[in-house]
Amino acid sequence: MNRSLYTRLVSGVIFPLQERLKRHDTVAVRRSLERSQWWPAQRLREYQIDRLRTLLVEAGRAVPYYRDLFERIGFEPRQVCSVEDLRRLPFLDKATIRSHTEALKHPEARGLARFNTGGSSGQPLVFFIGRERVSHDVAAKWRATRWWGVDIGDPEIVVWGSPIELGAQDRVRQLRDTAMRTELLPAFDMSESNLDAMVRKVRRRRPRMLFGYPSALSRLARHAQRRGQSMNDLGIRVAFCTSERLYDDQRATISQVFGCRVANGYGGRDAGFVAHECPHGGMHITAEDIVVELIDRDGVPAAEGQPGEVVVTHLATSEFPFIRYRTGDVAVLGARRCPCGRGLPLLEEIQGRTTDFVYAADGTAMHALALIYILRDLPGLDSFKIVQHDLLHVCVQLVPGPGFDPACAEVIRCGFHQRLGEGVRVQIDRVAAIEPERSGKFRYVVSHVAAS
Repeated sequence: MNRSLYTRLVSGVIFPLQERLKRHDTVAVRRSLERSQWWPAQRLREYQIDRLRTLLVEAGRAVPYYRDLFERIGFEPRQVCSVEDLRRLPFLDKATIRSHTEALKHPEARGLARFNTGGSSGQPLVFFIGRERVSHDVAAKWRATRWWGVDIGDPEIVVWGSPIELGAQDRVRQLRDTAMRTELLPAFDMSESNLDAMVRKVRRRRPRMLFGYPSALSRLARHAQRRGQSMNDLGIRVAFCTSERLYDDQRATISQVFGCRVANGYGGRDAGFVAHECPHGGMHITAEDIVVELIDRDGVPAAEGQPGEVVVTHLATSEFPFIRYRTGDVAVLGARRCPCGRGLPLLEEIQGRTTDFVYAADGTAMHALALIYILRDLPGLDSFKIVQHDLLHVCVQLVPGPGFDPACAEVIRCGFHQRLGEGVRVQIDRVAAIEPERSGKFRYVVSHVAAS
């Protein structure tokens, strides 16, 4: 890997120091993952089973939810000797986590961090993760970054929209991002003027890598094309896309305009870093940390080569276990071996969800997460759907659950008006259930406004 002196300083000294101060084992885990990725498939499976057994034993010993569950169904975790043994356990879904949040916490866990999903599924989820999980997720992402000849400390542009990232730009965080040579561009406001500014910032920084939503990166690329701005002479090596399904036309646009390869990533804050694409095109599952099952509509294993819902068991989650967690995403397992030589199994196809753009009254485009974040953390909200009929009319369907406060309707209207404009009519309907589209698929953000 050809790295500058400064990149070596960041990846070898500054970032490891930061992780040590956070009491994270990220560096050691990444080094371990870089060795294990070359193991033969059988050795990986044996290692995975050992870690699975350890997780289940600890969950059954100390975590109230699993201690009671294992006793009730007569499950003995010490006897687990294959992934197939997991099938004796029920699935973990969002409703279960919401109902048993406290019982899913390890009583000896310290420093649990509260997280929530982006809510693009229409069912926001609050959960907790510990230092072990964070260390393993960051290490898995770091390993995949290095596959492409880039590293922490290389100049990076991030096109993102989480209010955690955008709302916490205090002095310490700004200093850290400056040291890491990372610049954040907001996907929540992609107006013409902001896109012009974003193009200028990319050209000025000349990043080695891009990171962001495929919808946002492709929109930025198309804007640069319309402006006649050359972006393929900046030395960008790779664009990492995540959080949404990456479509072929988006990959082609990003690659052509920025003059770089595109690497797809699949995972989430809840499921963890599930898989990432290597330069040979293989979507490698992080098998050292994650067990992936695919199930059909009846909840049984999908036939070989057939799509199924992704069910994840994250092996670094003893502090708040994710065991047989239903992601709601659909994928196909690959049977081939990647030409890169890694023993990690493959996902052949990811048919995951996608999130639309929405538009303010003045036509400003913004990532739909700008509205989702207003809804996702409301107490007692079971699920929702946002339909933008036109620039001045948005309908929000709410499925209230126990503890939902009707006064939240005003919170929603206020938040939507701040994003979309005061003149927008925000219609809020309480419904018993979210209905699927005519195709049978569920889409939780739908905009009928034509993209510019």
